Amino acid sequence: MVKKRKKTKKIFVGNVPVGGGAPIAVQSMTKTDTRDVRATLRQIRALAREDCEIVRCAVPDNEAALALGRIVKGSPIPVIADIHFDWRLALESLRQGVDGLRVNPGNLGARWKLKEVVAALKDTGVPVRVGVNAGSLEKDLLKKYGHPVPEALVESAARNIEALEEMGYSNLKVSLKASSVPATVDAYRLFSKKYRYPLHVGISEAGPEFQGIIKSSVGLGFLFAEGIGDTVRISLTAQPQKEVRAAWEILKSLGLRTHGVNLISCPTCGRTCVDMKALVREAERRLKHIEEPLTVAVMGCAVNGPGEAREADFGIASGRGEGLVFKKGKVVAKVPEDMLIDRLMKEMGGKG
Repeated sequence: MVKKRKKTKKIFVGNVPVGGGAPIAVQSMTKTDTRDVRATLRQIRALAREDCEIVRCAVPDNEAALALGRIVKGSPIPVIADIHFDWRLALESLRQGVDGLRVNPGNLGARWKLKEVVAALKDTGVPVRVGVNAGSLEKDLLKKYGHPVPEALVESAARNIEALEEMGYSNLKVSLKASSVPATVDAYRLFSKKYRYPLHVGISEAGPEFQGIIKSSVGLGFLFAEGIGDTVRISLTAQPQKEVRAAWEILKSLGLRTHGVNLISCPTCGRTCVDMKALVREAERRLKHIEEPLTVAVMGCAVNGPGEAREADFGIASGRGEGLVFKKGKVVAKVPEDMLIDRLMKEMGGKG
């Protein structure tokens, strides 16, 4: 059972609301060299086509910070600057018009540097994410706890939040990420009991595509089911578009967002008498661009096929070289295997 979302403060990243009951926002991070404006915008537009709602760009030096002005101007979605170590990069990014900052206040150096950044944030009204990562935890906390345990992540976030609040700034969201699923889940649980700041959730450095999606699905499934999380990024060693697709599928699976077709398909077994892999590939291709939240079943035998197809908005239940086509729970046709997908699309009004 998915619990009611925990009430958090609402902020805005550009025109995208985060927290306060707003839909969980899907975001990703560009994997191009930010200094290459053309390549970065090309990737952002590809992400936007996958319905990415917020994008983050790494800012390793001043040249990258200066490039953000053109990137922000050309981006169809809000842009966040990802800053580490150099407070001046945060100031320049704000001058370039970014919609948000991601910083770890603990690694910006002296307190006066953070004050300069906060002053600029106040002038612009731009939100900041306090991003705590197990891999870059403060040395004194590592010494205190021995390892980046959940309590250490929460203490790091707490001290950084306190510093910002003392400077009069609270337009922020928070993340507490680790590559360990249990550590990440427990850190978010601990934090959400104490604070009402919106949470950016994800498993840091989750890994290559298959492994990373599994780890992210498990960890985020726990959090979302408990009502924790306001915006999400899946961190994969893969193209960022795959991060966005994975995020949407996780949210869809829990009924937290609707996004295009929910495709139910038969895993196949020795009873299957049609080429299910080919049918599913073709269905995926032709259903991909449908935005309407529909459930479509592509099933391969008489055991579960008719039941699943009948419960879906549209579906097919295959037999030996042929199959039944369902629409809103009723059989509307019986056709040969090579006509199944065409007839399914016809019943869907030619959407695919």
